[in-house]
This record gives sequence, C-alpha cells and structure tokens, in this order.
Amino acid sequence: MSLDLFAERLDENQNLIFEFLHEEFLSFPEINCKIRFNIPFYDYKSWICYLNPRKNSCMELCFIKGKELSYYKTLLESRDRKMIAGVVIENLEVAPLEEIINCFSEAIILDESSSKKRKKKN
Repeated sequence: MSLDLFAERLDENQNLIFEFLHEEFLSFPEINCKIRFNIPFYDYKSWICYLNPRKNSCMELCFIKGKELSYYKTLLESRDRKMIAGVVIENLEVAPLEEIINCFSEAIILDESSSKKRKKKN
C-alpha cells in the first residue's frame, strides 16, 4: 500500500490530521515514513511512531517506546500495551499540537541514544 492509498481511505478529519502530522514529522532531518501493516510508520534509527485511524473519525498517534517518554501519563496512554503509548487526536483545533511535536522530538532523541547503546553491545 502507498501513502496515497492510505490517505484515500481516511475520512476528511482523519486526512487533515494525517497530512498535518506527516508534514511535521518529515520536516525533521533523517525521518522516513513507510507503510507497514497498512498504516504509516515513522522511523529514524528504528521505528519511532505510527498513525492508526480509529473509529469516530479520529486518529491515534502511537509511540513505540511511549512508556519511556516524559509525556507518558500526561499526554500518552498505554491502553494496556507493554511498550507503546499513544494519544488519540479527535481534531486539529483542540489537539495539543505543541506537546505532540515535542514528544516526537523526544522520541527521536530516545531512538538515537538507544541506537548508540545497541552499537556498543555489538
């Protein structure tokens, strides 16, 4: 599946959320996006987060190492997942966009430091 096909399957509100976050995330250096499991995943050294369309015309932004981020419990919820934590975005007007972008930045830093630790072990 391509990004275009993914976007075509979204309703209008989900598409607005997707397009905004997609552009924001790709504005960071070395961030890539690839469709995996029929949804967009954003990665740096490894997977950082993904966007998951939800019922009721909203979108969930899920961080792979969400429980390790400082925004865990204040912005992100685990929903009984072991590592992943996310935030449900109902619409862009009320979404905490600054916190979401700051959380994304922190996830990149965490990914960078985790990558260095993996290299030292090898």
